[in-house]
Amino acid sequence: MTAPPSLKLLIHTAAALLAAGSLAVTLWSGLDERPAALAFGVLITVGELARWTGARVREAAPLGAAGALSYALLGADAGRPTEHGVAQIVTVVCAAALLGSVPHIARGQGPVLDHLARRVLTVAFAAVCFQPLYNQGVFGAWVGPAYALLLLALLSLTALCDCVLAAALAHSRTGWPFGPLLRDELRALLGIGSAVCATGAVMALAVAVVGLWALPVFSLPLLLTQLSFKRYAAVRTTYRQTIASLARATEIAGYTPAGHARRVAELSRAVGRDLGLTRPELTVLEYAALMHDIGQLSLVDPVPAGATAVLPAAEQLRIALLGGAVVRQTGVDAAVAVVVERQADPYREQPVAARIVRAVNAYEEKVQGAGPGGPLTALEELRLATAGDYAPEVVESLARVLARDCLTLPMAG
Repeated sequence: MTAPPSLKLLIHTAAALLAAGSLAVTLWSGLDERPAALAFGVLITVGELARWTGARVREAAPLGAAGALSYALLGADAGRPTEHGVAQIVTVVCAAALLGSVPHIARGQGPVLDHLARRVLTVAFAAVCFQPLYNQGVFGAWVGPAYALLLLALLSLTALCDCVLAAALAHSRTGWPFGPLLRDELRALLGIGSAVCATGAVMALAVAVVGLWALPVFSLPLLLTQLSFKRYAAVRTTYRQTIASLARATEIAGYTPAGHARRVAELSRAVGRDLGLTRPELTVLEYAALMHDIGQLSLVDPVPAGATAVLPAAEQLRIALLGGAVVRQTGVDAAVAVVVERQADPYREQPVAARIVRAVNAYEEKVQGAGPGGPLTALEELRLATAGDYAPEVVESLARVLARDCLTLPMAG
């Protein structure tokens, strides 16, 4: 069931009101600590300009995030206490993020409102937790390691809040279960998220001691980390493209209809999301769905329309085992081969991914060429077969996914 759009609207509205209010306060009271505001504004802008485009990552602009968080937790500049407040911090961060997004928006690659809303709300949260207490002298006795641990603790709490925001926005946008989305966000936090938190804390501490010249020095490690993640993402993209190319072998050879593997993979991933699979499990599921028919290459005579769901159980099992053997020889993750091998087993003995591939493949085969009523007819046939062939929870999840898409799927091509 899709989450109420009011949740996303509420988050966006809160961020917009906070940004507008902060701008009004800053214009009324004036800009304090202008060199620091300019330096951090430039850093955040550069971070947004260097943001990742096209890659599905948790933090697209890690340098911009680290700069924004370090500005929110900045208590001193070269030993002199700062005077900027929460409103100025939000204003500078919002203005810099918008400025850095202009080239991406012009190319159609700009960040969605979710990205800006998260940035404004998380920075405001960190600033509210730190700035009022610091200006009142509450942290005056915190020195050395204690002060550093304080900043790390605040940044960790801010990162957790950002995870909740990101999961809530994704849940509202897609209707996927909130729990697995939050779990994925928390797992991703251990990667680039930890580097962002550490860099933000180090920047705030370094500027407090040596001044604003510390910003370019401590930005370099995060830029190198971002470059490494970009290369890793490129390798992952190439890996997936290789698997997709292997999956098309059955289509090129005429064993399966054009686009069949892609359609099964997309629908299987949607069903997996609905059932609460984690991101690594979804990756295995997607790869297995792409390669689920590769065992048909062993057949002398192709199955009409590649419809293996109508074959005898023994023949389905033979094709599945041959497919698993082919997958193992390609060097793909062994977990993918297991799903391919077990897609023909009785559903009560299958792992969840194999149950999903089996049901979605059967649906896609039944719906092709069945006319306008094909989706409903195919779904009804699957429901009637849940007693022995298909897992009931998977079929019902498939029905929910199709209902969100008005019971339609893209046809061949």
